[in-house]
Amino acid sequence: MLDLAVVGEGETAADALAGSVALAQAAEERGYERIWYAEHHNMASIASAATSVLIAHVAAHTETITLGSGGIMLPNHSPLVIAEQFGTLACLHPGRIELGLGRAPGTDQATAYAMRRNMSSTDSFPKDVLELQAYLAGESRVEGVNAIPGINTNVPLTILGSSLYGAELAARLGLSYAFASHFAPAALVQAMELYRDLFEPSAQLDQPCAYAAINVVLAETEALAQTKAELVKRRRVASFLARGGYRFAEDELDGLVASPQGQQIVAMMKHTAIGTPEAVRDQLNDFAEFSGADKLIVVHQATNIADRVESVHLLANAYAPVSAATSSQ
Repeated sequence: MLDLAVVGEGETAADALAGSVALAQAAEERGYERIWYAEHHNMASIASAATSVLIAHVAAHTETITLGSGGIMLPNHSPLVIAEQFGTLACLHPGRIELGLGRAPGTDQATAYAMRRNMSSTDSFPKDVLELQAYLAGESRVEGVNAIPGINTNVPLTILGSSLYGAELAARLGLSYAFASHFAPAALVQAMELYRDLFEPSAQLDQPCAYAAINVVLAETEALAQTKAELVKRRRVASFLARGGYRFAEDELDGLVASPQGQQIVAMMKHTAIGTPEAVRDQLNDFAEFSGADKLIVVHQATNIADRVESVHLLANAYAPVSAATSSQ
């Protein structure tokens, strides 16, 4: 599961962070394998900017579920600092922490400049990944410098991407690969094929491990699911196009959604499973076959925290229904 700590209408960032805990506890209860948190900045609707801090908070309120980043935008940080942060997490929560890495800024150009100043830092991404990996393995590439905590934690790495670049890098380094098809669908199949074709075994993996992301909108009935999906679509367009906290009136939003710019934003969610739990399960199975992914990353799309928690349970019900005895306890 991917969680962006979305701030819904009428909710605060504090509400969203509390919601992330509730989502994680529901996911752990219902058998999800892992939750990843994404680094985004200067976005009023997303509260997961301090990704490692959020992971620490959720880990302290759960017991077994694996937690990681999906991802940390490495050009925004020094490899040593990220090794120390995730090394600390790994020491506090052994066996539960993993680290997904991306090369995009996770924000607009002005905010990216405010964070890292040097806009060419993405060019050093492969080198930075290797430097980070070396810190975590206790094989520092910088003489006399070690990540403490971090050394010898060997936190598993995953390369994130939405193009062929990340697929090739993950394959060459023998790392797992996750494609952001929940918002960038175009190159999914080609990237997956390239990753498998070029994969070279490593100390972390002896065979490819590929993830593909897909949005899900669930409800007890098809009609309600379609209504919720329409609300999600409208909110997404508004969040992309609103500036300075401006709120669109409903008639303005109608026009925006129908505009070429709005339709381009809607098209980003091409890979979205919508419907009842059983219908969504079938769509996910079809998507897994289409994408060639080993594992799916689901993004529970809803306009408020309560609906996202419900979505976590509804999808779990499709795979492992709760018995009457259990549900009554």
